[in-house]
Parts: sequence; structure tokens; C-alpha cells
Amino acid sequence: MPLDLSVNNKALSQLNMESSHELQTYIQSLLKKHNKKVAIGGYLEERNLYQRSTHFNSGQKEARNIHLGVDLWVDAGTAVLAAFEGKVHSFNYNNNYGDYGPTILLEHQLDEQHFHTLYGHLSLESLNHLEIGQIIGQEDRIGWIGNTEVNGDYPPHLHFQLIWDLQGMEGDYPGVCTKSELEFYKMNCPDPMKILV
Repeated sequence: MPLDLSVNNKALSQLNMESSHELQTYIQSLLKKHNKKVAIGGYLEERNLYQRSTHFNSGQKEARNIHLGVDLWVDAGTAVLAAFEGKVHSFNYNNNYGDYGPTILLEHQLDEQHFHTLYGHLSLESLNHLEIGQIIGQEDRIGWIGNTEVNGDYPPHLHFQLIWDLQGMEGDYPGVCTKSELEFYKMNCPDPMKILV
């Protein structure tokens, strides 16, 4: 089911966005109403959701509020499978309030294309037994969706992002940008929906 969490969704103004519980109740009610199991969306959405966290706004003149990946809102504990064959580039527990929580970055080489995929908001157990350079097959389970306590205080979901150039980063990469950075990130982080549908 498509899910709109943008500034244009008037229903969100009725929610206390400080409360992950209220957002989770909202998403679950939509899934039940439409008889769906997964809510998906968010690429290049401008969101007010990030105003609650200084991680996105501390000391900056311009707020980071444009989402660069796709979110799949599903239950905690749901298995996460690799979208492509590749290898483990890096992983980290990004535990700032509002951050990814446990995060895995995979590196891929398909024909002439070299790129990366980012999987954020995983469970802590997802980081166990990983090794840099470990070979991952397409559709191999790489982890599980984390709960609110470990995933940056969000309702359970997967943040999935495509990235051409990691710019030297390891275990992390911006999933939200400012309006002035948007043109660069649109080029570096193409729309994941093109491969998910």
C-alpha cells in the first residue's frame, strides 16, 4: 500500500509526531483499512517527521527533511533479504535519536554498474556474525526489522536506499537531505521503487 508521510498529508497534523506509538497506530490503521501487510513509499518526500530530532537539525541553517530512500513499514522481526548479489561493505549501530539504528551497507557489481544498497532500522541481532567482504547472495537474509527501542524511535520499518558513491563513508550514509543538497542526492541516490515494483 502506498503511504504518504509528506508535509502534504493533512492527517499527520493531527498526530503527535514526537510519539512513535501514534505514528505506528496511524500506519497500522491504514493497513487494516486497506487489507494490506506492507506500507511503502517516501522517496524524495519532504517530511516534518525529522523536526523532532536534533540529529537532523542541530546547528544547521537549513533543515534536513527530504527522504532519500524508500520505507517499507512492516512488523518488527520481519526478515530482510538482499535485493542483489554482492558483499558486505560495512555495518554500524547508528544510535542517535531519530537515526537508522542498526544499518548494513552492501556493495554490488552488476555488469558494468557498481553501486551500494543501504538497509536501515534493523534489529541489533542483524549485525551479529557479519564480516566486511562477506559474500551475500540475492535474496539471502541479511537481517530483521528492528523494534522502536533500537531503530531510532520509529515504528518498525526498513529504510532501503540505492547509492552510487558512498563518498568514503562506512556503516552510514545520509538518508535525509536539505533542499539545497537535493540535486546532488537525486543523482547519487536513484529511486529504489524502480527495482522494488
